[in-house]
Amino acid sequence: MKTVPAKLTEKLVVEADNLIKEGWYANKSELIRDAIRELINKTKMQKLEKAIKEDVKWGLYGK
Repeated sequence: MKTVPAKLTEKLVVEADNLIKEGWYANKSELIRDAIRELINKTKMQKLEKAIKEDVKWGLYGK
């Protein structure tokens, strides 16, 4: 794995620490990897949804 330096606000660090203390994640690295995966998946779904809407619009109106 690669190490990627990042600066986080104090509020984000506190929130991350709280999630770890609550047992949602084992550590900050796991939390950050999961957050990035979620963002990537969300972005891919948004792109797919946009492409589908454009296809439907083209199919209905030929534009």
